[in-house]
Amino acid sequence: MPNVTTDLTMGRPLTQLLRFSVPLVLGSFVQQLYNFADTVVVGRFVGPDALGAVGATYALNFLVLGFAQGAGIGFGIPVAQRFGAHDEEGFRRYLWNGAWASAVLSIVLAVAMIAAARPLLVLLGTPADLLDMATIYIVVVFAGIPATLFYNFSAAVLRAVGDSRHPFIFLAISCVVNVGLDLVFILVFDMGVAGSALGDVLGTLLSVALNCWWGFSRVPWVRVDRAAMAPSARHLRRLCVIGLPMGFEYSVSAVGALAMQGAINSFGTVTVTAQTTGEKIRQLFTLPMESVGMAVASYAGQNYGARRFDRIRAGIRSALGIQLVYCAVAWLAIFLLKGALVGFVLGDGASPAITSEAVEYLSVISCFFILHGSLMVFRNTLQGMGHSVQAIISGVGELAGRCAGSVAAVAGGGFLMICLANPLAWALALAYCATLVALILHKHRP
Repeated sequence: MPNVTTDLTMGRPLTQLLRFSVPLVLGSFVQQLYNFADTVVVGRFVGPDALGAVGATYALNFLVLGFAQGAGIGFGIPVAQRFGAHDEEGFRRYLWNGAWASAVLSIVLAVAMIAAARPLLVLLGTPADLLDMATIYIVVVFAGIPATLFYNFSAAVLRAVGDSRHPFIFLAISCVVNVGLDLVFILVFDMGVAGSALGDVLGTLLSVALNCWWGFSRVPWVRVDRAAMAPSARHLRRLCVIGLPMGFEYSVSAVGALAMQGAINSFGTVTVTAQTTGEKIRQLFTLPMESVGMAVASYAGQNYGARRFDRIRAGIRSALGIQLVYCAVAWLAIFLLKGALVGFVLGDGASPAITSEAVEYLSVISCFFILHGSLMVFRNTLQGMGHSVQAIISGVGELAGRCAGSVAAVAGGGFLMICLANPLAWALALAYCATLVALILHKHRP
């Protein structure tokens, strides 16, 4: 069968990054569409209380599954480095030890979080009338942690060999299956929120199976190798040094979001609704920036393994150019369509106060999109080169920025500081990541 790998250590960096990024961008949009469809299914066919119960688990869900997602992606970085170095034996050692690390971590995490789910929901102040449904939902989600971690690891392995197209295709297939299973479990078997969560878990397992099938059938270096399959302390240590910090970085971002949400809540229902509306729209516009960042991680990983630091520098310049052009287009789209976008989300019955604040939120934050886009480039370059521990500090910078913006808002800065909290977080993290990348690359100048 044909080989589908792509050597990112060769060819024009701009072309390689654009070609690699497009499937990642499409995959992000498909995931968002699924989340929206899942929300509609639960809200319409189970009820508003069920939707509230699912929403009550968001922070805990983001905190735990974000860790699993980041760790799975991180375990794929050494695989990309060995592929770029044309080290077939090292590639397989990291591949199989990454699978062992994923299995152990996901089982421990799933057992611990299932046991702690209800106490944590109580600690977070989940309303009593939603607590039982929220617990049922999050327990099923946590039982699927192995599926989440293995999906991200298997997709990261395919991206490590330069294939971003097939993980997108398999994700799209699983999202369609997810929606179908949601409807069957909810309408036919009357499983309520548990059916929604179970559909998601089974759809993710399908993605894992498709990723593994494609890897074993189309990637020559992915095969059963008894010597490579043996657990290795050296390889496991390297995987944990890179993968676990990436998981913690995702979780730190979740903590920052929680801190910011507390400040927003203190402004009342109008501001909460307005900021939520604006943030949902903002996330749709910044998803492509994050996808470009994922492409940069694979690109930097391969070229770091090949010791092609000149190509890493060229890739950074190309990626920043891509982000700059996209940010300009995104700003223009928001400038022209912000009123219509807010109206579409809120509907005709929204109060003028909510609409006005949501529009203001978009107007302010869109001016700083380039900070977010640049952060995605430099942070993922750090991670691709294997400096995940240092990347955690950038997450701490984001946490500090959001906390500072939140404190300033409560202290008298008002809604404007709520709008500026995320840009402040991006700026602090960007300053750190850009400086560190520059220092690392300076050491490797010819």
